[in-house]
Amino acid sequence: MKIALRLTLVFTLLTASILFAFAMSIYLTSKQDREDEFYDRLRIKTVTRAELFIDAKVHSTLIQAIHQNNKKIMNEAQVTIYDLNGNLLYQDEARSDILKNNPGLFSRIRKEKEIHGHKGKWQTLALLYNFSGKQYIITGAAYDYHGYNKINNMFDSMVLFYTISILLILITGFFFARNALNPVKNIIMKARNISASNLNSRLTLKKSKDELYELATTFNAMLNRISTSFESQKNFVSNISHELRTPLATIAAEIELTLQHPKNPEEYQTALQLILTDTRQLIRLSSALLDFAKASYDPAEISFTKIRVDEIILDARLQTLKLNPHYKVAIQFENDFESDEAISLIANPYLLQVAFTNLFENGCKYSTDEQCRVTICFDQQNIILKFIDHGIGIQPGDYEKVFIPFFRANNILEKNGTGIGLSLTKKIILLHKGTITIESSPDVATTFTVTLPNIMSA
Repeated sequence: MKIALRLTLVFTLLTASILFAFAMSIYLTSKQDREDEFYDRLRIKTVTRAELFIDAKVHSTLIQAIHQNNKKIMNEAQVTIYDLNGNLLYQDEARSDILKNNPGLFSRIRKEKEIHGHKGKWQTLALLYNFSGKQYIITGAAYDYHGYNKINNMFDSMVLFYTISILLILITGFFFARNALNPVKNIIMKARNISASNLNSRLTLKKSKDELYELATTFNAMLNRISTSFESQKNFVSNISHELRTPLATIAAEIELTLQHPKNPEEYQTALQLILTDTRQLIRLSSALLDFAKASYDPAEISFTKIRVDEIILDARLQTLKLNPHYKVAIQFENDFESDEAISLIANPYLLQVAFTNLFENGCKYSTDEQCRVTICFDQQNIILKFIDHGIGIQPGDYEKVFIPFFRANNILEKNGTGIGLSLTKKIILLHKGTITIESSPDVATTFTVTLPNIMSA
């Protein structure tokens, strides 16, 4: 069901319910007012008739004649008068005797003084009347012909106007809902035209403070993120192709040159050594790409466990020295810890080891003495690691760029590398809800500061 139709039906149903409750309250109130008003008129008629008979001593025949004449032009009350013992003293008509065959009402009237009731559609009244120290029981009965006509006409009019109102609400509600949802239709039409080939297109909507403007703004923000992701992916694939093509082309060229002419064993060994170097570069690049893909998984799909950070640092150091025996890596604790909780965290050991290994290799590679030092300190909530090297440094304008995949600063072009080590490291640190910052003085020193939440902050 379309939203416009659903809104129309819901709005009509709610409005119909409110109108029905309002109309019924008016009808029931008017009905009760008619009844109460008629009882007041009936009491006046009954007491007046009783006063004529008891006080004015008017003969019953004359009173009955007056009653019959009045009946021709208006609804006349039919009155009956009894003494306190229940003896009939006067009645307008025989059918006006509402106490006939109901002697129990006499005792009830003596007790309650006045009783209201119904006899079919007739309203009845019985009350105790005092005159000159003597009590009488008088009754009256009448049919409110004009009152019932007014109530019935009002009911018919209410039903008619209620039906017309619901139809009008249904029609106007549908047009209102459809008009209110026109901006949504425009959003849908424009969104349908946005594809991978025109991700620069955006939704346009008049600036306002309503939810539709917020929806369009949110959708445009999502398109910005998708566009950025597409662009990054395109650049990433392009860079990967370039990085893979270079060593593969070098390997192919070395093999072709080796096969062109016979060579002595030393020349073959030199050629194979060059091929091995390029092959290792490919292996490292492939491993880095696999690690990058793992770090890009949904956190829910990555296993995390409790582990001490110094254990991961030691494993990263061993891995670095295994691949580069000539590197020097030093580990230093800046403060003592009383429990394992202070230097423990919830992490994926493999990914965190990859991040620390990248920082060690990066520090040693660009340091003049091929040495990197890591200092470990901690507070109540965080573990802080500083990877320090004394090398060529990083220009201030390149602080953020070094975390972009395949970015290479001008002062390190001659150094070999995969180009994704630091970007992979930052992705892993962020995955562990940490931060990484850079402080560098060109040609003096560079410090990468990694802050990770410890297990006590979880």
